[in-house]
Amino acid sequence: MDRVRAIMNTLRTHDSVSVAELAVEHGVSEMTIRRDLDELAQQGVVRRVRGGALSLLLRGEEPPFGVREQEAVEAKRRIGAEVAALIADGEAVVLDGGTTVLEVARALVDRRVTVLPLALQAVRVLATAPRVRLVLPGGEVRKGELNVMGPLAESSIRALRFDTAVIGCCGLSAEHGLTAHDLPEVAVKQAAIGAARRVVVACDSGKFTRTAFGAVCPIDRLDVVVTDPGIPPEERDALVAAGALVREAG
Repeated sequence: MDRVRAIMNTLRTHDSVSVAELAVEHGVSEMTIRRDLDELAQQGVVRRVRGGALSLLLRGEEPPFGVREQEAVEAKRRIGAEVAALIADGEAVVLDGGTTVLEVARALVDRRVTVLPLALQAVRVLATAPRVRLVLPGGEVRKGELNVMGPLAESSIRALRFDTAVIGCCGLSAEHGLTAHDLPEVAVKQAAIGAARRVVVACDSGKFTRTAFGAVCPIDRLDVVVTDPGIPPEERDALVAAGALVREAG
């Protein structure tokens, strides 16, 4: 819902929001805004207080998975389909966590591929896929995100070799490279990149305006970046100059 996403964007820069002010801003009733805030409270974005809500979004951390899943939904679906089209039948693929890579998993359901998913959401999607050979990693599950992480996950990945690693990110730029908020996930992403012949990044164009805490790799380590037409032209040019193929899923 566009209104809920707009409220969430406000919460990224404001410590609190008022029901009355949001109702005026969005031209809806206060009852509607209360329902929106209740929904965000269930997702762990806010804590409800009398007359409004307090933001629980930390500036140094990513929003909860359930919130991100509602952002740029159509763009992520197109990106997922475009990435899946790059993967040939018979390939061995390691799929990173994240909402955009989850769309790649959904696009691979009817394909004949071997997949090592690094998030339980993708495991659920692919578990009953008739032609997918599903290989599960070890490791600890990160609460909320449901990504696998830790030494067991890293060693599982390093013990295998993949044709393609499909990697998600929290930020991507020519200056800072590919970045992620959670440091244990940085190590898992690096292991996946190191175990693959080809590295494909799946990210919506909003990631080009962000830089996260942990550095995963520079852009010259990326083979393909699949995004949407909103990618800043200077970032596109920098990726191409670094040797990456940039595909815009329009």
